[in-house]
Amino acid sequence: MTAKSSGEKIRVAAYCRVSTDKDDQINSLESQKRYFSEYICRTPCWELVEVYADEGVTGTSTQKRSAFNRMIDDASKHRFSLIITKEISRFARNTLDSIFYTRKLKEWGVGVIFMNDNINTLDADSELRLTIMSSIAQEESRKTSDRVKWGQKRRMEQGVVFGRSMLGYDVTDGKIKVNEDGAETVRLIFRKFLFEGKGTHVIARELKEEGIETASYMKSWSNTAILRILRNEKYCGDLVQKKTYTPSYLDHLKRCNKGEEDYVIIRNHHEAIISRDVFEKTAKELQRRGSAVKYGEKYSARYCFSGKLKCGLCGKSYVSLTKKRRNSSTYKAWRCSENAKNGTAGCDNVYINDDALKELLMKIISETGCSALNQTKKIIKETVIFENGNIKNEANSISRKIASEESKKKRLIELYIEGAVTKKEFEELSSKYNAEIKNLQDKLSKGNAPKQTERNIESNIYNELEEMLSGGAWDDDFYGNILEKIVIYKQKIEVKLYGCDDIFTFSFDV
Repeated sequence: MTAKSSGEKIRVAAYCRVSTDKDDQINSLESQKRYFSEYICRTPCWELVEVYADEGVTGTSTQKRSAFNRMIDDASKHRFSLIITKEISRFARNTLDSIFYTRKLKEWGVGVIFMNDNINTLDADSELRLTIMSSIAQEESRKTSDRVKWGQKRRMEQGVVFGRSMLGYDVTDGKIKVNEDGAETVRLIFRKFLFEGKGTHVIARELKEEGIETASYMKSWSNTAILRILRNEKYCGDLVQKKTYTPSYLDHLKRCNKGEEDYVIIRNHHEAIISRDVFEKTAKELQRRGSAVKYGEKYSARYCFSGKLKCGLCGKSYVSLTKKRRNSSTYKAWRCSENAKNGTAGCDNVYINDDALKELLMKIISETGCSALNQTKKIIKETVIFENGNIKNEANSISRKIASEESKKKRLIELYIEGAVTKKEFEELSSKYNAEIKNLQDKLSKGNAPKQTERNIESNIYNELEEMLSGGAWDDDFYGNILEKIVIYKQKIEVKLYGCDDIFTFSFDV
């Protein structure tokens, strides 16, 4: 290019980028910046405005490239009239971005010179050549992305851990080791939740009060943080990876994996902090407490009666407490939450023994068993429909997995043709995919075999329920789901069951 007029220099900017923040790449970036500065300064009629540089960011999207976006903003303000850059792949690997920004710059009278590609966007045929070269760069980016994802998944299958350190575990070079200080806190959290019956909010508050340190990535203790710990399968020694995935190599945005891609699951992968039995019991307890919240009950150390005992005098809920007998043994009882304490006047309703409540509820159910069975028929029907729906969902899930394995086989062939995998790797993985597809097809075939009729399923559920009702044994889950509420007065108790219009009333002497 030549000067606009005699003695007037063309104001020039340069743009360079590296894709990682590793030392060798940072050195490369510094070299590029130095090269462009010297190149512009020694070119007659050019005046250097600025070298814009992005480090450790992707070229497939401009959203996270702060220097690039600042350069475009400066171009709109006419700070310079020419940009030089090494090649199209450094400017943008997204064809649409390349065309969009070069057109926008051209409207502002700003040209772009791609040195290695020998393209000047102010030339007449530049857009055609730019489109072709950008498409090639974008396709290369796609292939690179596929190769990286494929390689990462193979390493995951070999047990390499992708992720950061966490409470109780240190992750270094893809290996996970127990951090005993954090592990003790993890054990404490599980103990408080499962064996002491405390909720996540209470646990978080107690940890704060006790001054127990969080993991480095956590801001503070919260119920959300406690829930994540209780649900994390790593604590029982399992490794589950691919919980997130990247649908598009263009924007690199992660999405929660809800079955779009296969998880990589390795059981007993590393040393456990929590036993599998404790972890599974915790999962069941979380599910039960979650069900209580779903149906409008406020969770409070979830027992059968929690949130369901109401005071007939003041309307408040009853809460549990431990009381001592004269022989120093203890028992569980319930009192109104407004009951007098610390010398402050409050509700003076009676205390109720937990065992007495259980016996009362079992008596009601056993004496009205037939009625209760009739009232639960609707629930049984819904259970049958739900079970049949599960069967269909399982078949659909298997079909999706078969399609996924077929897709992986197809991609493996492409990678083999491109030379990205060796013949040995190809044969091993191809054999593995074929075996998995056959296994899934066998499962699907068995799943399509004649199932029990709805009547048979209903009969089985009915018989199990009848056996439980007549057995007289206590089951916390069963009775908790049947009981709607108990209203306690000073000399009587009113019991209401789900699906039953009757209210059962019992009198007693204080």
